[in-house]
Amino acid sequence: MSSAPQQHHLVVDPQGLREALGAHQRYLAGRAGGRRLNLTYADLANCSLEGLDLRDCDMTGARLSGATLARCNLSRAILFGADLREADMRYVNLQRADLRGASMRGANLAGADLAGCDLREGRIALQDKLDGYRILRHEHRPGELNFAVLAGANLAGAQMSGAVAMTSDFTDANLSEAVMTGAKLMRAVFDGADLSHADLGGADLTGASLKRAVLNGVNLRQALLDDTDMTDVLRAPPPIFYVQNRSIADIISDHEAFCDTDGRRGSVTRLASADFRAMKTLRKRRLSGLQAPRAVFFGLDMEGCELQGGNFTGCDFRGANLRDADLRGATFNQAQLARADLRGAKLGPLGLSDGRFVRTDFSRASLRGADLRGAYAYRARFLGAEMDGARIAGCDLTGAEINA
Repeated sequence: MSSAPQQHHLVVDPQGLREALGAHQRYLAGRAGGRRLNLTYADLANCSLEGLDLRDCDMTGARLSGATLARCNLSRAILFGADLREADMRYVNLQRADLRGASMRGANLAGADLAGCDLREGRIALQDKLDGYRILRHEHRPGELNFAVLAGANLAGAQMSGAVAMTSDFTDANLSEAVMTGAKLMRAVFDGADLSHADLGGADLTGASLKRAVLNGVNLRQALLDDTDMTDVLRAPPPIFYVQNRSIADIISDHEAFCDTDGRRGSVTRLASADFRAMKTLRKRRLSGLQAPRAVFFGLDMEGCELQGGNFTGCDFRGANLRDADLRGATFNQAQLARADLRGAKLGPLGLSDGRFVRTDFSRASLRGADLRGAYAYRARFLGAEMDGARIAGCDLTGAEINA
């Protein structure tokens, strides 16, 4: 019986690569002479493809170790069994990409979009002249992400059964509904990650850190949790939240009446550490001056809400919809706003009756991956704020205090 064929990578000359990339652009545009990019088993190690549109390309088994793929569009690409070790893949689009059996050991995928991608086990078949297609035993491997950086990445719905991601960084990543059954996640960091309805059945999380992670509806049956740090995790919201025997809905109604009548009716109540998720929505509610330090607003629809002058120190607004909200003069010190939608929000100073004003303050807040496009943040404070991956196109930051 003949031995299994060995894998050989094909060296691509620069001119041939440029022509192939040009043909792929014509293919995507539906123009004459277009041809889908096929770089199967190509040797592209340390090559720069930064920012290119490579949708639907086929890079099965390609060697891309050390390559620069930052901000590339690789949605629906076939990267089956590809070598992506130590690659720069920051903010790359890998939506629904086939990454089965790919090795991304030590790759930087900070802010990348891997929604719906497939990172399950993969085996590569090569054609042998004598024996036809054979399965190469040495290519039988799960998707590997050991030591990879996926901080702020979007892995919603990713297929990661059996994946190996030991000591990887998933800080503030979106892993909602991801399937990670049997995954090896020892010493991985999931601090602040959204694991809502993820399947971690049988996964090995020994020594992992899940501080402030969202575990609403997560499946952890038979998972190994030895020495796992689950400090301040966020679990399922209560159906009703009470403060001193009053429902939070009644308290909010009183506060809104106070705002609507300039204090003639209703009352203002401090709601420290309250869980507002029981409200379902705060869309367009008038809640000026709300005092709610350390409260939970995770994933809440708050579009158009009036929150000017409020105190939201240490609050959890991760994934919340604050589009067009009035946040003038509000305090968000040390608040968590990762992936929050702040498009068109008013973040400028709030004028006071005596001619003074108070600025909106995001000092030491986490705004990783937040969307501030079109927001008005005149003179707002962002001192010590985490803003990796935040989208700020069209945001008015005139006079804002931002760390250099």
